[in-house]
Amino acid sequence: MTHPIAWTSAAPASTMILGEHAVVYGQPALVSALDHWLTIRWRRRNDRQVIIHSALAEHATTLDEMSDHPRLRFVLAPLRHHAARLPGLELTIDSGIPTDMGLGSSAAALAATLKGLEPLLPEPPHPLEQFTLGRNLIRQIQGRGSGADLAASLTGGTVLLDPNLPAITPIPFRDTLTLIYSGYKTPTAEVLKKVHDEWELVPDLQDDLYQLMGETVRQAVRALALEDEAHPLFNRLFNIYHGLMDALGVCDLTLAKIVYQVREMGHAAKISGSGLGDCVLALGAVTLEDYRCLPVTITEGGAWHDAA
Repeated sequence: MTHPIAWTSAAPASTMILGEHAVVYGQPALVSALDHWLTIRWRRRNDRQVIIHSALAEHATTLDEMSDHPRLRFVLAPLRHHAARLPGLELTIDSGIPTDMGLGSSAAALAATLKGLEPLLPEPPHPLEQFTLGRNLIRQIQGRGSGADLAASLTGGTVLLDPNLPAITPIPFRDTLTLIYSGYKTPTAEVLKKVHDEWELVPDLQDDLYQLMGETVRQAVRALALEDEAHPLFNRLFNIYHGLMDALGVCDLTLAKIVYQVREMGHAAKISGSGLGDCVLALGAVTLEDYRCLPVTITEGGAWHDAA
């Protein structure tokens, strides 16, 4: 097999529209790829070294060792998985994804690496096989994960992930979106621990809440299929999902203030991500004076490479 000498791969950022928390427990999630990209420039080497350049870190290892680096794990994991069939490589990573607003930059790095490896494999993997491998790698790195952001980065557009099958279904959703940053974030692991501890005495009720979250996502997807572009029912279900996250215990005073300010302006709004900080996601173009607001555009393109 003749390997290309130099090529490029890229993958988009993502944001979860609906499905936070519950997707980790097998419920569906609606996720969109965003027009912010992470790009990797690849160059084949004639030795067995693997060298990675990025703003996060510089790292050099070999195909035989594949030593770890805490800031590059989502790039190193797929390289390590395929190391036996790879030549030496030099990767240069450039990211246009804001790292402080929960836009799935790690999943984009993983997706761009998986896509960039395709020219070096005997045949390109089936998209669902590629997703499953990527999700397994995520779980090896961080212990848990639905892969919802990876599904959007690989596929592009808006997708419904059913994590149990798994199945990735394109959904026609192209709304204008605004992410409003609270000014701080709580690490996801801390949020999950807090939720676990607070629900420990009533686990059955927590399961019922996750079921209700999942059913809200299913009804929202049906609403998108049935309604006109204004889809008021979808907006209502979007707001309901925020209420369910509040019931779970991941809304705080700052997030609540942002959500209700946005709703007073006539837009649907909910927590984006795990909660207790980070962002609020609003449907529509929104500006709040006291907060950093990032308008984001859904991109129909998913991860790609340009190797012949």
